[in-house]
Amino acid sequence: MDIRTSLATQTYAQGKTAATPKSGGAESKFGAMAQNFAEALQSHEQTARAAMTGGADPQALVQALASSQLAVETVATVRDRVVEAYQEILRMPV
Repeated sequence: MDIRTSLATQTYAQGKTAATPKSGGAESKFGAMAQNFAEALQSHEQTARAAMTGGADPQALVQALASSQLAVETVATVRDRVVEAYQEILRMPV
């Protein structure tokens, strides 16, 4: 076996392990943010239902609506930035 081949194999193996995703990375952070967003919307929806049936005060309804609007606008802004970054990567010369 040639020494250069062995070195190339070792380098490939090191690169392969470095490229594997680790737990706690960006995927889990985005997953946690998506889960928090969904839970917040469900909570606001329950508050809105309670306000419609007379189980919650109007102030709680207004706060829930404002909070859900802010959450949706934040998610839309993050989505737009991610799409913009992806398009910028696609425009990069190879």
